[in-house]
Amino acid sequence: MSNLLSAIRSLIFVIVLIVTVIPWATAVVILSIFRRGDPIYWACAGWLKVAIWSARFICGIRWRIHGMEHLPPASERRAGVVLLSKHQSTWETFAYPALLSHPLAYVFKRELLYVPFFGWAMARMDMIHIDRGRRTEAWNKVLNQGKRLGGQGNWVIMFPEGTRIARGEVGDYKTGGTRLAIEAGLPVVPIAATAARCWPRKSFLLRPGVVDISIGRQIPSQGREPGELMREVKDWIESEMRRLDPEAYANPAPAGAAGSPAANQR
Repeated sequence: MSNLLSAIRSLIFVIVLIVTVIPWATAVVILSIFRRGDPIYWACAGWLKVAIWSARFICGIRWRIHGMEHLPPASERRAGVVLLSKHQSTWETFAYPALLSHPLAYVFKRELLYVPFFGWAMARMDMIHIDRGRRTEAWNKVLNQGKRLGGQGNWVIMFPEGTRIARGEVGDYKTGGTRLAIEAGLPVVPIAATAARCWPRKSFLLRPGVVDISIGRQIPSQGREPGELMREVKDWIESEMRRLDPEAYANPAPAGAAGSPAANQR
């Protein structure tokens, strides 16, 4: 019975997304004729707020945010960082622009631009879309645009595992994000997120529960090597994942895992 109820709620949620994204994206495309930059970003973030709040009220997905104080304050408009996040679900890709107070620049595969309405709106934002089949060209684009956006004070966000990873599993952490941070002279901020508890990867069957987002302290990139810096990021994220979602992992949390900071629950 509970699975059936979750399926019905998930279907209603998907219908809400479809019904709202069409007029919202159309309005963004029209607005982009006259405006660029932050107004377009925040217009798109408005729809993402609709998405995560709909997931809360329809499907029962709540969230807690730990460590927001580790991000540059909203008053520091020129303080760029590279956010490196665990990626388990569609939920966190929707939630970060909706919950964070600063414009984000995602690095994402260009195929998303072809999704009707949703992709058309994404194409109007100042983000970094790449062709994964052309690695050298893709890296040069990430480096050049990442430096530009970071220099403007944008927060560049990447998923170092490259794709959504099943709950309780660890992917291959690639060094593109730390290479960008070192080249651009930006600190990195690791983020752990337990979204697969409620919205499993490659699925639209949502379950009620709480998603924990834990934001780590900024790690300076000056004088670091990409691989060594990424190992530090990986160690922190995976230790934190085990602390936040211990039942998903067969092994106990490694020694020295971060303590539990105060949380903001929604």
